Amino acid sequence: MQATSDSLPPAPVSVWRPPSLSLRFWPVFMRNLLVWRKLAIPSLVGNIAEPLMWLVAFGYGMGALVGQITVQGTPVPYILFLASGSICMSAMNAASFEALYSAFSRMHVQKTWDGIMNAPVRLDDVVLAEMLWAAFKALFTVTAILGVMLALGISHSPKLLVAWPVLLFVGIMFSSIALIFNALAKGYDFFTYYFTLVLTPMMFLSGVFFPREQLPPIVRAISDWLPLTNAVELVRPLFMDRWPDTPLRHAAVLVVTTVVAFWVALALTRRRFRG
Repeated sequence: MQATSDSLPPAPVSVWRPPSLSLRFWPVFMRNLLVWRKLAIPSLVGNIAEPLMWLVAFGYGMGALVGQITVQGTPVPYILFLASGSICMSAMNAASFEALYSAFSRMHVQKTWDGIMNAPVRLDDVVLAEMLWAAFKALFTVTAILGVMLALGISHSPKLLVAWPVLLFVGIMFSSIALIFNALAKGYDFFTYYFTLVLTPMMFLSGVFFPREQLPPIVRAISDWLPLTNAVELVRPLFMDRWPDTPLRHAAVLVVTTVVAFWVALALTRRRFRG
């Protein structure tokens, strides 16, 4: 006897379905904030110490040897060139670290996510909260670094006010990318591949430390589409008190990368929790 349609089990819902988001992400975000407040000062020191050492060692040390670098026909001090790229790198690193190590601890080790989802909070809202929390940590870091740069007189451009929301979106983008690897990880060691094989090459190919004109043509063509490259191309002119030449193109790359990365991260996280 053939089973009737009423006796068949319902088809599983696709993990690739559109995100189902609500304002219930906000209590999860606030939970992370309340926990982090106890460690805010050590976290701030840890997040800004390394980029400031890069800035001082290369900006003032190598900058004394290099002098000025020509950017789009305008000579600028090397420390300004480096600062405008390294602050994007800092947003990338801060967001990635939080969305990898800290989010993985809450998801896998501490089982915090499981406890949260015992309340009427969906997994989609938890992932959104983690993404926004990592972006907030990145914004907190770059705000502190911007303050130091202003104190050192590296740039006093009023257009830096526009760089601030751009750097927030850079944090959102890289936290979304990092959550993909968070969903795939079996342990903390897995993240070494991401930092070594993805972030480090991107850091050297995106014009943070030297002009991309020095790259071979095929490598430069590839680097044109890297997320960090487009972030730097938006932020660096603002440090120089100029507007980017092609802001819509660079912004489009950031937006598309963010949307695709978050969707993939959400789908892989759904699959992980389904298993």
